[in-house]
Amino acid sequence: MKSKKRYQFILLISCFMLFTGNTYVCKATALGSVDSYETIHGMVQGSVRATWVWDTTQIQNNPQLVLKFATTNKINTIYLQMNRDVKLPYYTSFIRQAREKNIAVDVMDGRPAWGLTESRGQIADFMDWVEAYQNQVEPNEKFAGIHLDIEPHVHPEWKTNQASVITQWQGNVEYIVDRAARMKMPVAADLPFWLDGYKIPGSTMNVSSWMIRKFDSITIMAYRDTAAAIYNVAKDELEEASLLGKTVSIAVETKQSKEGDFITFYEEGTAYMEAQLKLVEKMASVHSSFNGFSVHEYSSWETLKN
Repeated sequence: MKSKKRYQFILLISCFMLFTGNTYVCKATALGSVDSYETIHGMVQGSVRATWVWDTTQIQNNPQLVLKFATTNKINTIYLQMNRDVKLPYYTSFIRQAREKNIAVDVMDGRPAWGLTESRGQIADFMDWVEAYQNQVEPNEKFAGIHLDIEPHVHPEWKTNQASVITQWQGNVEYIVDRAARMKMPVAADLPFWLDGYKIPGSTMNVSSWMIRKFDSITIMAYRDTAAAIYNVAKDELEEASLLGKTVSIAVETKQSKEGDFITFYEEGTAYMEAQLKLVEKMASVHSSFNGFSVHEYSSWETLKN
C-alpha cells in the first residue's frame, strides 16, 4: 500500500514538472530566449560568407533579387544597414525568408562620428531601435547580431587629436557592447588591418588588440587583390584573435577605389576574386580564429564582371 502511494506521489510530481516544464518552454519560446546567434549560425554549413547591404530599400523593392544573389553566391550572412524609413514589415519578411534559406541577418550601422562621445545620443537611438525591434518580432524574424562600421580614422579629429578620439571610441564601444550583452546579442565590428600600429593612450596595448578583446568577432578589412597580400595584412589579427578565442572574417573589396587598383577586385572580376579567396583560405586556415570571408559590398559585387 505504501509503495502504491509512493508511486502515485512520484507520478503526480512528474506530471506537475512536465506541465510546468512545458509552460516554461512555451514562455521561453514566446520571449525568444531560446533563439540565438549560435542557433542561427549553427544551421549554416562552413564558415562565414557575408556581404554588406547598405541600401536597405532593396529589401523593400527587390528582396527576392538580394536573396537569389545570396543563394547563388553561397552567402550565409548579410550585414543589413538599419534604415528608419524602411518599415518594420519589410525587415520581418526579409529576415524570415533569409532564415528559411539558412542566411543570418545582422543589423548594421555606424559612421566615423560614432567614434566621438558627442555621438552617444545617435548610438543610443540605434540601440533603442534594435532593442524595440527585437522585442516585438517573432524569433525567426530577429536580427542574429549587431555589426558595426564606425571607422573613426576617417573623421577629421583623428588627425588633430588622435589619442582623444581613441579614448572616446573605446567609451562608445563599451557602451554598445554592454547594451548588446543585456539584449543577448553578439557584436562584431569592421576594423582596418593597420590598426595594430596605434596604441591605447597610456598603455602598451595596440588598438586592434583592445578591439578584438572587446568584440565577439571582427571583420578585418584586408583590402588587397592578391591572396598573398590579403593574408599578409590580416595575419597579425588572425594570430591575436586565435590567442583570445575570438573569430575573424577577412573582408575584401569589389568597389572601384581611388586609392589604387591593388585595393579592389573591381578590375579583375568575380572568377579571379574567388580563385584568390581559395588561396587565402588555405593560408588562413592554420589559424583557429579564421572564420571565412566578407565581400564588400552587395551592389558592387552584384555588378562585378565574371
